[in-house]
Amino acid sequence: QVQLVESGGGLVQAGGSLRLSCAASGRTFSTYTMGWFRQAPGSEREFVATITWSGGNTYYADSVKGRFTISRDNAKNTVYLQMNSLKPEDTAVYYCAAGTSTVVTGPRSVGSWGQGTQVTVSS
Repeated sequence: QVQLVESGGGLVQAGGSLRLSCAASGRTFSTYTMGWFRQAPGSEREFVATITWSGGNTYYADSVKGRFTISRDNAKNTVYLQMNSLKPEDTAVYYCAAGTSTVVTGPRSVGSWGQGTQVTVSS
């Protein structure tokens, strides 16, 4: 298993940007598919974005496509989520996730979760 620690959350006005980081422990980070999920109060945790082990393929939820970008730096054991043009409906706790499937798009494909970081977008 890999341990994950997110950072970079905070309060931002609508239209603003934030970059989330997820630092992973362990020497096998580069073998994991990574993903970001989010959970708003009263809602189920939902998929946001995923990136393959090499960084060569990325996939996004329709709600964030064109606004969010997932990337990774295997030398730094870190995955990022750049969030632009933020909307109030993006407000949620954002979770980093790691898995061994080709993509990480659902809870069943996740082997490790981070503790989450709060993102609040004010209107």
